[in-house]
Amino acid sequence: MESWKLKFSGNWNEVKGKIKQKYANLTDDDLLYEEGKDDELVGRIQKKTGAAKEEIKSWIDKLLD
Repeated sequence: MESWKLKFSGNWNEVKGKIKQKYANLTDDDLLYEEGKDDELVGRIQKKTGAAKEEIKSWIDKLLD
């Protein structure tokens, strides 16, 4: 399992705020986190931002460090 997924759930509110700061066009529905559906979340972010999945995953991983 990727490291960002392991740290995701405990820090989600903090990460969500930072994602909204960077991508203001994302809504709360776009950032709805459900355990086990991490890739769906990244897909929604990718669709709205146009960023590559790996770029999003890497950026989120850095936020969690």
